Amino acid sequence: MNEGTTRLKKKAISEAKKFAVIVAYLSMLFVLLQLHRLTILRTQNPVHLVGYRVGFALINALILGKVILIAEAFHVGERFKNRPLVYAILFKSAVFSVLLVCCNILEELLVGVFHNKTITQSIPAVGGGGVQGMLLVGVMVFIVLIPFFSFTEVARVIGEDELLSIIFKRRTS
Repeated sequence: MNEGTTRLKKKAISEAKKFAVIVAYLSMLFVLLQLHRLTILRTQNPVHLVGYRVGFALINALILGKVILIAEAFHVGERFKNRPLVYAILFKSAVFSVLLVCCNILEELLVGVFHNKTITQSIPAVGGGGVQGMLLVGVMVFIVLIPFFSFTEVARVIGEDELLSIIFKRRTS
């Protein structure tokens, strides 16, 4: 019984660490995207919306972080296990980019409802306007997720400890 509890505790700590890393990366990504958006549209968005938008970015990071953990538990991208890593990296980046665009649309709809707008009035604000804007956001997120999934896939292949050692330990000449 004690051994099972210890193993469960280690697994929970490991999952919490993974979740924290994922959320930290996504938070930085989403906050930067929101700050970029607010900078470009500063004439249309009052300054007081910065905290509001950053708050939504953090909530999106938490939600998408949990979705990534669940997807890992269901082995999303596992079919690329025996192929070059680039396939799994690009596949996961594409899947989660689409998911993020969907979350972005949902966010805009909720913001619109909060400001007494109709659904039709809320959708054009996504990514700067219509389908092109959503596609642009998706492409940006796809590109930004590539380094994240590169690290996770390399860690899966060579081991997390080995990757951390390569990155953070002093090299001898």
